[in-house]
Amino acid sequence: MKSTILVTGGAGYIGSHTTVELQNAGYEVVIVDNLSNSNENVIDGIERITGIRPAFEKVDCIDWDAMQKVFDSYPNIKGIIHFAASKAVGESVSKPLLYYRNNLVSLINLLELMPQYNVEGIVFSSSCTVYGQPEILPVNESAPIQPALSPYGNSKQINEEIIRDAIHSGASYKSIILRYFNPIGAHPSAEIGELPNGVPQNLIPFLTQTAIGIRAELQVYGNDYNTPDGSCIRDYINVVDLARAHVIAVERMLENKSKEQMEIFNLGTGTGLSVLELIDAFEKATQVKVPYRIVGRREGDIEQIWADPRYANEVLGWKTVESVDDTLRSSWKWQQKLREKGVM
Repeated sequence: MKSTILVTGGAGYIGSHTTVELQNAGYEVVIVDNLSNSNENVIDGIERITGIRPAFEKVDCIDWDAMQKVFDSYPNIKGIIHFAASKAVGESVSKPLLYYRNNLVSLINLLELMPQYNVEGIVFSSSCTVYGQPEILPVNESAPIQPALSPYGNSKQINEEIIRDAIHSGASYKSIILRYFNPIGAHPSAEIGELPNGVPQNLIPFLTQTAIGIRAELQVYGNDYNTPDGSCIRDYINVVDLARAHVIAVERMLENKSKEQMEIFNLGTGTGLSVLELIDAFEKATQVKVPYRIVGRREGDIEQIWADPRYANEVLGWKTVESVDDTLRSSWKWQQKLREKGVM
């Protein structure tokens, strides 16, 4: 058995898929999640896939005392993957203080606790939003950080700066910052997938809920952007592909494969798809129609962005393997499984 890894937000969408890949790679996993945007039943899904039930602690990462108790209870933690954060762009515009408290304090608590418990490294879940609206596409890691268009994006920028400053001050741990583009899809087993509490803030769960009749229609925010069909363009990456990158990053940190104490990688496919193209691709892949309506632009949205993933491909030895069609079919399979279970 390899090292023990703490996965904050591990009952969430990306965290649960990453826990599966960590367990498949031989790591022991401790999940910390306050269940504010997830469900404890996800732990059952992880166990059904891997045959191993990860340790789970219902704890909020902004609670210093509770987090200290977690480290006391699991003294063998060697690495952290930090997912726990509020993540909806639109909501962050209306609730900025909530986003700054949750997203900044949670990281600060971890960075202060890590040296006390000899934790060797932290993989930080960042976002392509740190690039704002890039001047050059596709975006590589040397692209300038632009002024954030939302408090969510700004919180990711600030968190990266916090990690950089902490390491510069002489911190003993390493960090790999992974800047995601747009994760979609579900585990092929349909045992875990994206299931936000309440009305989904992300495109795909809203799309699949509309396709199955839970929502009346999907709203497309704007068709007057400077893109071929007027809708926003994103780089949609399969969540299992994304999860595998975290396992590689953990191994890289703990096995001292890097000469740098902090590294940054873009995780994307290298291909941009517009919102309207993604809807069309879903309909073709599943043979299910999705009623949608064009509405006004949403504050905080970036017009178009997609990754140049070559650095991650070459240095991490990671690349995406799942097609968009298979990814969309996995999302639909997950939605159908939820219906079968009577969840929604």
